[in-house]
Amino acid sequence: MTDRPVTMEKIVSLCKRRGFIFPASEIYGGIANTYDYGHYGVLLKQNVIAQWWKAMIQDRDDVVALDSAIIQHPRTWEASGHLAGFTDPLVDCKTCGKRYRADHLAELECGRRPSKHPGEDAQCELTEAREFNLMFATTIGPVAEAGSTVYLRPETAQGIFLDFKQVLQFARRRPPFGIAQVGKSFRNEITPGNFIFRTLEFEQMEMEYFVPPDDAEQWYRHWLAERLGWYARLGIVSERLRLRAHDADELSHYSSATSDVEYLFPIGWQELEGVANRGDFDLSAHAEHSGEKLEFVDQQAGERYIPHVIEPAAGVGRSVLAFLCDAYDEDELGGEARTVLRLHPALAPVKVAVLPLLRKDGHPERARAIYEDLRRHVKAEYDEGGAIGRRYRRQDEIGTPFAVTIDHQTLDDGTVTLRDRDTLAQERVPADALRALLAERLIV
Repeated sequence: MTDRPVTMEKIVSLCKRRGFIFPASEIYGGIANTYDYGHYGVLLKQNVIAQWWKAMIQDRDDVVALDSAIIQHPRTWEASGHLAGFTDPLVDCKTCGKRYRADHLAELECGRRPSKHPGEDAQCELTEAREFNLMFATTIGPVAEAGSTVYLRPETAQGIFLDFKQVLQFARRRPPFGIAQVGKSFRNEITPGNFIFRTLEFEQMEMEYFVPPDDAEQWYRHWLAERLGWYARLGIVSERLRLRAHDADELSHYSSATSDVEYLFPIGWQELEGVANRGDFDLSAHAEHSGEKLEFVDQQAGERYIPHVIEPAAGVGRSVLAFLCDAYDEDELGGEARTVLRLHPALAPVKVAVLPLLRKDGHPERARAIYEDLRRHVKAEYDEGGAIGRRYRRQDEIGTPFAVTIDHQTLDDGTVTLRDRDTLAQERVPADALRALLAERLIV
């Protein structure tokens, strides 16, 4: 694979410079791995989510949507095993005061000597590892001491299992069928890092696919192919994607098989999405703890069973980061370096920029009229500030696929220049044909 110009440092710099993503609470010095999404970041993130919903709901007829509560009954986490087992091994360094995940020491930097790993320097004094629960606890009620302890959900999946019986009734579905949702989850990570790859709060795109027990293996293979293909269809180079099956010692206690969709980030191969065969563990556990029967009754066949579950679970932030890294490119134009995001048109925050060549001679008025027409149909942006070359560069850096330039000829014959972000080709087209032309080229 050829060398790529992208580094994590360049992605972080571009995201802050163009207002995609930047540290939260920065005026107070920030807070560990917590980030805010600016205008273009919000648009990119929403486009990623929209494409996920399209793949789940619009392109299929066997998945329904759900939006479950962030705070669930605390017994939820007893049944799921999160209270007892959702932990990471934690060690403290008595020398520098930093905390580390004991199983990640080989990937981390020493607090005193960044060239070494924690524990390698003679001055390091690490404590014995102890288990650290990753759930954020809070209380319901006006007085913390008298309130009920509840938890911010560490995953969206459990809300789906709690609502399985309700959805089964109102959606009028029978296995195989899925319940999908997108929402915030929270994990008190010991060593968050690498920009938005691992953060304290994050959005998940999860789907629980309920199947007859005997069909679980074939549906597991189906969703592995589906989820790998989704990233490739949205522009990620296939050589930078792979499926990695978990070894036996990596599997969760409930999983008979799990594979990760991995992407070659600038920091190496990392998990992008997990696809797990969860068996009937979750529904059985919640049935036992709640006393409710969480099963499917097949009246035609005269049988009842607890469905098995195939779970594709993706992170919005990691997906956004992968799309940014894969789209990042550098080239030279007119003797000057150019940074460009070659985002798939479906993901680009802005689809077309409308640029008057001059800020006089009727150019802005004509450009504004074209912009007002286009923005009703596609996400468009109007920009008249600075030299035209500089405005092109701005749009290249935010990944805008097309730019429309209005000049003197526009006022004479009604044509405009349509510039392609990737090929840099410029063609004269009638302004009245822009809407149809862009609709054709932006088809996703």
